Amino acid sequence: MASDELVVNRVLSTSTATPGRAVNTVRHHELVIDEPTHLGGPGEEITPADAFLAGVSACGVLLVQGRARDTGVRLDQIEVSLEAIRDRKDTSVFQRIEMRFRLRGPTQAQAVGLVEHYKTH
Repeated sequence: MASDELVVNRVLSTSTATPGRAVNTVRHHELVIDEPTHLGGPGEEITPADAFLAGVSACGVLLVQGRARDTGVRLDQIEVSLEAIRDRKDTSVFQRIEMRFRLRGPTQAQAVGLVEHYKTH
């Protein structure tokens, strides 16, 4: 595959003097991520699961927003709320993830079509 066909994301994560804390550099942004307190971390900043799930919900917002723009569907606002459930004994596995999309502007049928686009892409 040609290099102009690839998208490359780079992140640098570094430990800190605070055990259970990492500083993550994404382009020119820094994001502090803590291990949760129940795993021995400070739990003051967002956790790895929070960061991951924020990416998933942001993807929902941006894909739906882009699809509305590309298809000429009026979309005044989109909100995606996400709730993820994990067993405290094994937090590496999500038991359930629920996403709720709230769209203002499109008809019900248009909104369903926009969310279906997210679900299939």
